[in-house]
Amino acid sequence: QVQLVESGGGLVQAGGSLSLSCVASGSIFSINAMGWFRQAPGKQREFVASISSGGTTKYADSVKGRFTISRDNAKNTVYLQMNSLKPEDTAVYYCAASRTALVIISPYWGQGTQVTVSS
Repeated sequence: QVQLVESGGGLVQAGGSLSLSCVASGSIFSINAMGWFRQAPGKQREFVASISSGGTTKYADSVKGRFTISRDNAKNTVYLQMNSLKPEDTAVYYCAASRTALVIISPYWGQGTQVTVSS
């Protein structure tokens, strides 16, 4: 089993920045891809960004150029730097980790952290 704990959410004005962190524990040797998803009220959970064990990154079109995902394998931590935040970025952000190269395949999930962007 893998446990994921997110931190760093909060309230920020539009145009501002926030940084999220997610620390993995447990069977971390099995982790391959890691990533971030988000879920706004009344909407489905959606992909935000992912990073492979080798550092290859992918982003949703809606966040390209504004968000940056990174990971520190020595600290078992994945980060999401969010810049130029918009009100539509408001959501609960979930960290995910998979044993496969695709984070969406059978992921472990964190408990989520709220990000609220005011206009």
